[in-house]
Amino acid sequence: MILFVADVLTLKTSDGVEIESVPPACPGYSCLMLTRNLRFPCVLVASALACVACLAQVQKARAALPLVIDRSDAGANTLPLDGPWQFLLGDQPAYADPAYDDSRAEQLSAGLPWGVQGHPSYVGFAWYRRHIDFKLPKNIPVPDTGLLIPHIDDAYEIYWNGELVGRNGKLPPFPEWYEFSQPAQTFNLGPVRSGVLALRVWKAPLISEDSGLRGGFEGIPLAGSPEAISARKNFLAYEWLRSRQFDFALNLLYGLIGVLSLLAWLRDRRQWPLFWMAVFALARIFQLLIYGLHLPWYLGVANAVWQPISSFRDIALWFLLLSLLELRDKPALVRLTRTCAYISVISTVLDGFPYFFGWIPSLSLPIMIADAALTAIYILVAGLPLVLVFAAVFSRKRLDIHRWLVALLAFTAGMFQTAEGILPQGQRFTHWTFADKIDAPLFVVRGNTVSVITATGLLLLFAIVYAVYRNADENRRRQNALEQEFQSARALQQVLIPVALPSLPGFALTSAYRPAQEVGGDFFQIIPLDGSLEGSSLVIVGDVSGKGLKAAMSVSFIVGAIRALANLIPSPGALLAELNRRLFDRLQGGFATCVVLRLDPDGRGTVASAGHPAPFLNRKELDLPGALPLGVLATATFQETSIQFRVGDHCTLYTDGLLEARNHAGVLYGFERLSRLLAARLNAAQAADAAVRFGQDDDITVVTLTRVRVGATSSVLSVPDCNFPFEGSDSATPVSV
Repeated sequence: MILFVADVLTLKTSDGVEIESVPPACPGYSCLMLTRNLRFPCVLVASALACVACLAQVQKARAALPLVIDRSDAGANTLPLDGPWQFLLGDQPAYADPAYDDSRAEQLSAGLPWGVQGHPSYVGFAWYRRHIDFKLPKNIPVPDTGLLIPHIDDAYEIYWNGELVGRNGKLPPFPEWYEFSQPAQTFNLGPVRSGVLALRVWKAPLISEDSGLRGGFEGIPLAGSPEAISARKNFLAYEWLRSRQFDFALNLLYGLIGVLSLLAWLRDRRQWPLFWMAVFALARIFQLLIYGLHLPWYLGVANAVWQPISSFRDIALWFLLLSLLELRDKPALVRLTRTCAYISVISTVLDGFPYFFGWIPSLSLPIMIADAALTAIYILVAGLPLVLVFAAVFSRKRLDIHRWLVALLAFTAGMFQTAEGILPQGQRFTHWTFADKIDAPLFVVRGNTVSVITATGLLLLFAIVYAVYRNADENRRRQNALEQEFQSARALQQVLIPVALPSLPGFALTSAYRPAQEVGGDFFQIIPLDGSLEGSSLVIVGDVSGKGLKAAMSVSFIVGAIRALANLIPSPGALLAELNRRLFDRLQGGFATCVVLRLDPDGRGTVASAGHPAPFLNRKELDLPGALPLGVLATATFQETSIQFRVGDHCTLYTDGLLEARNHAGVLYGFERLSRLLAARLNAAQAADAAVRFGQDDDITVVTLTRVRVGATSSVLSVPDCNFPFEGSDSATPVSV
């Protein structure tokens, strides 16, 4: 049965159940009238056709209806431009024309991105259109209308009645757009009553971390007076700042700790944990600068810049764990950490570089493939903290609780950070939501959300600061103890190194000693002989391999032995042989070089060398037989060479620190410079200072001997001038014995 009620055509079955209702003015109404006497199935078919046509007309009528905004009392208020917006894919200039027929356009809400409204992973151009009628009293001037646009992904232009009124970023062919945390933007439409608001939007190509659910509007725009729009923006900025108080405080804490750690390391560069602490803390500040300053780049470029920095943050944490867990004495773990550091830096740099070109659609797929491969490599090295923690456990070292706390929190925070960076990769294909759960707030304090990443990062920071403080304090105590040992060694060495030189009959003597460190490995002794050799003296110059405290202790042993043997064995060769036997297997794998020169009052000299540089006589080096250093072979022997010094002859004994001085360019002083230096007959201090100015690299010891006239008084303070025309010549020649 067919029943007409007022202006509605209602279809009912014979048992009274309503099937459909259609306005009689719609197309197909006459068709229904003609078929009212047909059988029931025919009525149903005709009714369906009529309803389809009617609904299309109704939809068209709705599309043409403008959004009416009453501004008669909206001076201090903002009004949302909500409801359905006409949505058009692609890019045509006609879309900005208010006369363009958009009745068949799709309708989307401005409150959600187009990615969740049926267009996932869509990139490129799209348009939003909204017919708006601002209702105003007729007897007042038309006021200006302001517009507040929440973030739009990615760049856009705004048109009012076909006229460009504003933009944010730049559209292709040379795009420029901003990170998604950019605040809302405001625009002024001017004095308007009614028209079409059109937005031309461009979405950049997707990156690996993009879920594909973004694009276009991410919030409902607002309209109102410029004053109201400005007040609303200020309110939103205040709310944003209020919700970021915890982050600001945390960033400030990281920055303060990073700067203090860096300054402390610059004062004492041996404290490497302070350096790694500074790198770890300051990396967060760089992250804030990259993502928080709304620089003109898109997310891919921001990630490309951040990835190497995040790699250095991870590396700093790894080396901190090596120090705090006392694993620096494990060469295999140190090599593994360095290898992982190289791999991490290389992979993140390579992974980030292609993203500078990520806005080019044709490169999107190759970039994602490369990113997936490099991310897989990064995942392998990201598990290093777990290896270090297990190594510390199995090494069975008795570590303090603060070290274990750092290890536990470092592993936990590192794994969460790694998961945060890895899980979003390709999530538009995997549809995994684990990354969202990691970023979800654990709790909210006065509008500030705290996630598991934030909580573990804060706990780790406190644990590292405390552990580094404790470690620095322990190092300071050990350094003080070591410094005390060095002071004792210096005091001992000051006793061993002659301060006042004895008078040598017939010779003028000068000496200079320049240790490269607090204590040195060089030594020299001037020992007057007694008994049958009274008036003769031994001049001994030597060098112990190595530097520092170990070398200084070896020097003390050697000098003690020399003093004990000098008068018992006054022969230079025999003295070196006995000294060699006593030093064998007592230098802990090291050795010592030494030259011994015995001077007699009549100007005769006897010299023997144990692997030491030969002395210079006047302008040339003495030709001495080769010999092994002390402490290498227990049965080694040392030949003697005789020299007859004439009045004016100048002899220089020195250690290899003079020869091996090295300048800032890495150039050695060398034999040529040394020959010119010693041929100038400089005193010991002048020769040593010349090498120090060139660039001291080792301990330097110089002793000079000048033969004076018979009857002249030997003086250790009055040194002959190097330009004085001495009597005598270079004719003194060595004679082998």
